[in-house]
Amino acid sequence: MKEEQIITMTPQLLGIVIGGLLPALFYGTSNTFSKISTNAGMPVGIHLLWIGFAISLTGILFSFLLPDQTITFIPSIKGVASSSTLGLLWGLGTGCVALGLIRYQAPLAKLTPLFNMNSLVTVFLALVIFAEWQELNLIQLLLGTLLIIAGGVLVSIA
Repeated sequence: MKEEQIITMTPQLLGIVIGGLLPALFYGTSNTFSKISTNAGMPVGIHLLWIGFAISLTGILFSFLLPDQTITFIPSIKGVASSSTLGLLWGLGTGCVALGLIRYQAPLAKLTPLFNMNSLVTVFLALVIFAEWQELNLIQLLLGTLLIIAGGVLVSIA
């Protein structure tokens, strides 16, 4: 009789699945809805308002689902400023994508690989601000960076 193997997930692996793979699925799918929304005639500003409303509802949902992590409504000025800056920058990026789709009729299949090179900006900032360069294999990081850039360029000119 074949012995069953039980696969256990370490907290780090679970963090990668929840914090990496699921967001990739959610972000990737959300891009499709950006194109559907803009094709339906949604103006950029109103597009962002409805996105903000949905994000607010999601925040309320997470607050109820994870009440032990909601210690206070306003954790700190630094936390609020950072979250607000994140929202502003994300809104500007999303607005620019919508503008590219609406005004310039750029194909989503070409835009997505380009704006998803944002991961390289995040990697660079994490290396500098949080000193994560001490924990990473910089050769592998450089090779991965080159592959991301090559892939984005190849898809954008396809």
